Amino acid sequence: MRRLFPFLTEYRKECVLAPLFKMLEAIFELFVPLVMAAIIDTGIAKRDLPYIGRMCALLFFLAAVGLASAITAQYYAARAATGFATKLRHSLFEHIGKLSFYGIDTVGSSTLITRMTSDINQAQAGVNMTLRLFLRSPFIVFGAMIMAFQINVKEALIFAVTIPVLSVIVFGIMAVTMPMYRRVQSGLDGILNTTSENLEGVRVIRAFGREEDEARRFAGQNETLADLQRAVGRISGLMNPLTLLVVNAATIVLLYSGACQVDAAVITRGELVALVNYMSQILVELVKLANLIVTISKALACADRIADVLELRTEITDGDGVLPAEPAEGVPAVEFDHVSLRYAESGEEAISDITFRAMPGETIGIIGGTGSGKSSVVNLIPRFYDATEGAVRINGADVKDCRVEEIRDKTGVVPQKAVLFKGTIAENLRWGKSDATEKEMMEALKAAQAWEFVQEKPRKLNEPVSEGGKNLSGGQRQRLTIARALIGQPGILILDDSASALDFATDAKLRAAIGKLSWKTTVFIVSQRAASVMNADRIIVMDNGRIAGTGTHEELLGSNEIYTEIYSSQFETTESAGA
Repeated sequence: MRRLFPFLTEYRKECVLAPLFKMLEAIFELFVPLVMAAIIDTGIAKRDLPYIGRMCALLFFLAAVGLASAITAQYYAARAATGFATKLRHSLFEHIGKLSFYGIDTVGSSTLITRMTSDINQAQAGVNMTLRLFLRSPFIVFGAMIMAFQINVKEALIFAVTIPVLSVIVFGIMAVTMPMYRRVQSGLDGILNTTSENLEGVRVIRAFGREEDEARRFAGQNETLADLQRAVGRISGLMNPLTLLVVNAATIVLLYSGACQVDAAVITRGELVALVNYMSQILVELVKLANLIVTISKALACADRIADVLELRTEITDGDGVLPAEPAEGVPAVEFDHVSLRYAESGEEAISDITFRAMPGETIGIIGGTGSGKSSVVNLIPRFYDATEGAVRINGADVKDCRVEEIRDKTGVVPQKAVLFKGTIAENLRWGKSDATEKEMMEALKAAQAWEFVQEKPRKLNEPVSEGGKNLSGGQRQRLTIARALIGQPGILILDDSASALDFATDAKLRAAIGKLSWKTTVFIVSQRAASVMNADRIIVMDNGRIAGTGTHEELLGSNEIYTEIYSSQFETTESAGA
């Protein structure tokens, strides 16, 4: 939890005032049994009604001041806890946004969502309860014991024995449950991951009739989590009965011993009532403290999980160099110099010893089978990953020496999976250029072969887009993501299998339009279709993470076995079907 203390620095005043007012409330509460003792021993014993009236007025005053102190403390505690959670949530979201793909791959998106929501809520509750009760309850407990010693030392020894026994119970249960709460939160990660997979893949699940299998898998995970929660609940549930047992046993001993002391005229009836009241105060506060310990146990477990994410450091860091706006004469726009890449927790290299140069304005096609390393190559250009060996250069500058923001400003990326955000078509296009005009959006849509279907929409550019673009077809989503990348007029354009949902005619029109763009851009087309790359200036053939051949379509056809096989499997089948 201490790793999250910096998020409370703006709320130092609240963190001081909340416990302070709670302590003030506790002080007034400790005076109540003494006033009650005075009413019994003086007012009732002497039948002094005016004295009883004054003491009752004093009780009301103590109650009113205590209530005002409690409300003030609650306000400051809630203010600090809410502010803490708000700052923490903002910081965590910003930090996740800066993580490299390595970090996100390692932690997992479902885990990150759990830590952003459930874990932060638990930490917020922990801060709130700590500020309100963590000092107040021990103060009441030890304050009641001290007040008991002021009344009678012999009777106070019962308090001195009771409190250590209670402390062993409370802190012993806390020590056992804290690791279990961490496992509970990890179980929630698994539940969230399964739920997310089922929601995203509901069509696939139904297509293969796997609803019952997925229901059983979810039920199994849910039952495992429930068993763990029941186990930790059983242990935590021992807190209240054990503390009640100890305190009530102590109360019985106190009443018996106190009665003997009253008979011997060592203490008065009022003092015995005060002692019982102090024991009752201890009981109430220890029940509160027991519940507080459960809350703090959860909060500490969650705080550690949040801190673990905040301590993740991205491998993608800004360099001190400047990325040239344009390459010098004869310098390639993109250069790979003996580049290799190994993903996190992977023993084998995804790509090995990749070397090539792409000159300004060139179109480079990258083709190969599934898992050959095509996407891994282009993901190194905008620094989604960093090469583990070798160097990637843009306009002659090593990307590791440049600022990530500069690199991505010059790069337009259309990923394999078309991702759109809830809003309108115009709002999604402005991700590529925040101040894009309607004319610029129209030109980008035309180049991406998307203007035709956008024009048919009732609201055109202001047509709503649902979450993930679910109200659009796969081809429409792909064309909009291409338009989004084009609108910023990037110097490097990466099309990572971005036309897989397009028919051959639309794909051909798209490639022709990209070839006629009004600005000079170096284009990388990643595809498994030979038709998508055959008109490229150069084609790179990938196989098992290595370059298996480089050249034009004519040079590779017949001379490169892998390219020839891909081409033949697609075109000869098509020609045979046509015949």
